[in-house]
Amino acid sequence: MNQLAKYTDQAYALLRIVAGFMFSFHGAQKILGFLSEFQPPVGSQIWFGGLIELIGGLLIMVGFQTRWAAFICSGEMAVAYFQFHWKFQLGSAFFPAINKGELAALYSFVFLLIACRGGVRWCLDKKG
Repeated sequence: MNQLAKYTDQAYALLRIVAGFMFSFHGAQKILGFLSEFQPPVGSQIWFGGLIELIGGLLIMVGFQTRWAAFICSGEMAVAYFQFHWKFQLGSAFFPAINKGELAALYSFVFLLIACRGGVRWCLDKKG
């Protein structure tokens, strides 16, 4: 598998671009009602989350202010997991497979990785 090692930066850039695009799509659903019938009330916590998803996802996708955008998005997903999925219940509710929080947990850690690495390649950030 050493043949793939030379493509590490490209694979990471694709992860950043695809994760940012998919995350911004969630925000577009909440803020713009794109392909969704649910729109949270303007100014609500879910609405602000959608705004972070839309703008943060786009920034991550194009690689502009990547570290800050990814750090904020990672935090938003950590809050989403603990507040809306786990809800600090006792017992098995902690496990993502049971509380349906897999996506929030995964996004949180993917964006934490992106916050640590920056844009790296195919991005608007000058130093990555």
